[in-house]
Amino acid sequence: MELKKLGDIFKITSGGTPSKKKEEYYLDGDIPWIKTGDLKSKNIYKSSQYITELGVKNSSAKLFPKDTVLIAMYGATIGATSILKIEAATNQACAAFLPTKDVMPEYLYYFFKYNKEKIISKGIGGAQPNISATILKDFKIPLLCLDEQEKIVNILNKAQNTTNKRKEQINLLDELVKSRFIEMFGDPIRNIKCWQTKRMDEVAPVINYKGNFKQNEIWLLNLDMVESNTGKIIAYNYVTASEVGSSTCTFDTTNVLYSKLRPYLNKVVIPKEIGYATSEMMPLQPVKGILDRYYLAYMLRNKVFVDYISEKVSGAKMPRVTMNDFRDFKVPIPPIELQNQFANFVIEVDKLKFEMEKSLKELEDNFNSLMQRAFKGELF
Repeated sequence: MELKKLGDIFKITSGGTPSKKKEEYYLDGDIPWIKTGDLKSKNIYKSSQYITELGVKNSSAKLFPKDTVLIAMYGATIGATSILKIEAATNQACAAFLPTKDVMPEYLYYFFKYNKEKIISKGIGGAQPNISATILKDFKIPLLCLDEQEKIVNILNKAQNTTNKRKEQINLLDELVKSRFIEMFGDPIRNIKCWQTKRMDEVAPVINYKGNFKQNEIWLLNLDMVESNTGKIIAYNYVTASEVGSSTCTFDTTNVLYSKLRPYLNKVVIPKEIGYATSEMMPLQPVKGILDRYYLAYMLRNKVFVDYISEKVSGAKMPRVTMNDFRDFKVPIPPIELQNQFANFVIEVDKLKFEMEKSLKELEDNFNSLMQRAFKGELF
C-alpha cells in the first residue's frame, strides 16, 4: 500500500477574516463564510455567516470550490472536518484541501476522522494546541486507486449513516419528553394552566448533602462534564477526600443540580449517586410531596425558562444567575400526582434511551474499527 504525503497530493491553503470594522464587508453579503464552528457534519451546504465580494477582495479570505475538504487547525473544534458542498470562503482557522483527481473528498474526510487524535497530538501550544498547514502536509495517506477509495467510502458511509440514525432516535426521545412536559404542564413562565405558584426558595431551597462519603472514591462533578440541554454526564471523575478542594457543594439522589454559571448553556443534572460538585452548581432540594425532582429539572431545562433566566444575570465575561431573581421565581406547582406521572414517563424513556445509547456505542466502535482496517489496508 503506497503512502504519500498530503502536501505532495493536495494544494493546501487557508482563508481569512475581513476587517470587522468595515460594515461593507459583511452587510448584505451573499458569499458563504465558513468558520470552524460550522464544521459539525460531513457535508456543508450552508454557512452561519456571509461576507461581500468587497470583503473577499480586501482580505486574505478566498473562494474555495465545491468538494474542498476543510479541517479546523485550532480552537474548541480543532481536528473537526467537513466537505464543502457549495462554493465558499473560510476564516484563517480552517485549512482547505482543494479537490484533486487522485483522491475522493470523502476518502480524505474519513482519513482525517480516523487520524483526528493523532493530528491534534502533533499540535503545538500545550492546553490550546494549534496545528498548521506545514504539519498537515507531512501526514501520509494510503494512496489507493479511485475504485478502492470508492469501495472504502461506500462501506464507511453505510456505517456512519446507521450511527447517525441511532443518534437521531436518541434525540427524538429527548424531544418526546420535552413535548410531554409542555402537554402536561404548559409554559412555566406564562403558566397558562393557572397552577398554584410558590417561590423557588420555598419549594426547592439550596441544601447540601450532610451524609458520609467514601474516603477514597468520591464523585467530583465539574461543569465541563455535563452535556448542555440534556444534563447527561459525559465524564466521571472520582477522587480522594483530600483532592476535593474547598469551592464545592455536596449533593445526593434527592437533589437537582442547577448551574448558575452561563445559564444559557442549560446544565441541569438529576444525580443518580452522592457526590461533590463545583460551587457553580446549586444542589436544589425539592420539598417532598410538593415538588418532584424530575418535574423541577425539566422545568429548569425548558427553553422559555432558560431564555427568561438568561436575562437575569450579572457579570459580562462570566455571567451568573442573579440569585435574588432565581430564589424569587414563582414555580408553577401542578398536583403532585400529575408530577409523579411525568416522572414515571421520564424514567421509562430513560430506560429505552439507555439501551439505545448502548447500541450506539457498539455502532461507533464498529465504525471506528472499519476506519482502522480501511487505512491499514485490511478491509479487503
